[in-house]
Amino acid sequence: MTELDLSRHSPLLDPNLHVWGWEIPVYLFLGGMAAGAMMLLPLLAVRAGPPSRWVRRLGFAVPMLVSVGMGALFLDLAHKLHVYRFYLAFRWTSPMSWGAWILVLVYPVSLLWAVSALDDEEAAALAAKAGPLGRLVTAGRALALANAAALRWASLVVGLGLGVYTGILLSALGARALWASPVLGPLFLASGVSSGAAMLALFPLEAAERRWLHAAHYKAMAAEAVLLLLFVLGHATGVAAGREALS
Repeated sequence: MTELDLSRHSPLLDPNLHVWGWEIPVYLFLGGMAAGAMMLLPLLAVRAGPPSRWVRRLGFAVPMLVSVGMGALFLDLAHKLHVYRFYLAFRWTSPMSWGAWILVLVYPVSLLWAVSALDDEEAAALAAKAGPLGRLVTAGRALALANAAALRWASLVVGLGLGVYTGILLSALGARALWASPVLGPLFLASGVSSGAAMLALFPLEAAERRWLHAAHYKAMAAEAVLLLLFVLGHATGVAAGREALS
């Protein structure tokens, strides 16, 4: 008996069908926005003068955005009880494995930066509201303040990893020739910085902070435009599958 496997009607290959539902785009958008905010806030607090009340408190937006995005990811899982298996191993060649561990690193780094950005009065109020966890807040803030420069670098590096890995993950999906581009990772990062800047600009910041943020936003948009052009040119002059996908 001869078996034939037809890939034309596979939901992972057929271009007329969806690879993922709404949950993944929601995660990609919120994860990119969180990555942009995670990179911009430490720079904003240093380069635009003393941080305003909103800049000091917006650090807590990063873990909130990531948590909602990870909730959407969890809804997309076919075997939800097996989610812990992501953290039983680490595969250097798997973008999804990188992403799972980067998402875990986001929480300690972003929360430490957020508590360190608070002034003494705000930190004391947060510790009082935290109840039994108040001592943890105080100890975390002391640790963060003692390692402020290293924490800024950690926030930049983890934010960069969070912004880039999603594009690399999509580019590694061979079923979609249009996504198979090395430009996709940097493009997602630039888009995340742009989205993060736009989100931060929604809040009543100081004039100097808003000017710095607008400048960063325009630079990210310019980078997006260049990367989109390279993305299109790469497919237009590349392999046949890429040219057909682009058309």
